[in-house]
Amino acid sequence: MNYIGSKLSLLKFLENSINKVVKNDCRVFCDLFAGTGIVGNYFKKKGYKIIANDIQYYSYVLNKHYIENHKELKFLKLTKALPDLKNIKTENRKKFVCEYLENLKGVKGFIYKNYCVGGAKNKETERQYFSDANGMRCDAVRKKIEKWKKEKLINNKEYYFLLASLIESVDKCANTASVYGAFLKKLKKSAQKSFILKPAELIINAQEHKVYNKDINVLVKEVKGDILYLDPPYNHRQYASNYHVLETIAKYDNPKIKGKTGLRDYNEQKSLYCSRPQVKKAFKDLILKAKTKYIFLSYNNEGLMSLNDIKEIMSLRGRYGFFTKNYNRFKADKTENRNHKADKTIEYLHYVVCG
Repeated sequence: MNYIGSKLSLLKFLENSINKVVKNDCRVFCDLFAGTGIVGNYFKKKGYKIIANDIQYYSYVLNKHYIENHKELKFLKLTKALPDLKNIKTENRKKFVCEYLENLKGVKGFIYKNYCVGGAKNKETERQYFSDANGMRCDAVRKKIEKWKKEKLINNKEYYFLLASLIESVDKCANTASVYGAFLKKLKKSAQKSFILKPAELIINAQEHKVYNKDINVLVKEVKGDILYLDPPYNHRQYASNYHVLETIAKYDNPKIKGKTGLRDYNEQKSLYCSRPQVKKAFKDLILKAKTKYIFLSYNNEGLMSLNDIKEIMSLRGRYGFFTKNYNRFKADKTENRNHKADKTIEYLHYVVCG
């Protein structure tokens, strides 16, 4: 996914920097602003036990699969609905189930009725987040996954795998510049292509992992680990409003929506880290409550907190330092591009060795 603040291109920088600070016996990695799970996923592959968290439910879904799932999915009970599954090797069943869902006939559900031109005709706003065909197919897949769950034909692990696969796949054919704060007036090429339900990657290992969907400042008092990695929002952009359509697909809760973009209520998911008056207090509270040996913070030079703010707060816990790397700016649209003075920012990885 093209995600605000994604650390995909910075993973080696993060790993190399962290390895310069931590001792070799550190094996529990806490990623508590997890987003799409890119960082936790990477360190899971390195053999760490991962504790992940995010306040957004679509993010929780992605991490429930990418982080928590670590054994092959067998879909044993689903053979009642799909008898041919019995003849499929276990490692190939994920693909078989996704192909079955992909070939379902589209239905006119919540996504089609509210986020596609055909379904939104004669309404105040004709939204076009997806083509009509892709919107109906998304609805069909989402409804079937929920039906299987209610009928206990799939377990929680299989449920989150299928939801994660749907969220990632439907995002690839979304008619947006990259985030869901707006839709495009005409269907772009990728949005015209038929939706393909690609199975989400499954990382198999021997570790047990844990994923939460909580306010980080509440959760940090409850979890313990060796390394706490923090990647909070840097600016006023609320993730809840920028990815609200994915939140609705994940929950499929028929929310009341409003405005041109069909925004769902997200008051309970507003982040204090996007508020200049509140971010410093929230960050200090978080750092002081953390129960880990090391704390790392990804933050760029244009964030709401200054370098001095961060140094002052993190130094309260022990020996402070930082690493830096030039980084290409996230750009969601051309208007945003024009408003920026530079194409690059400086990514800081702050750290404190807790005393």
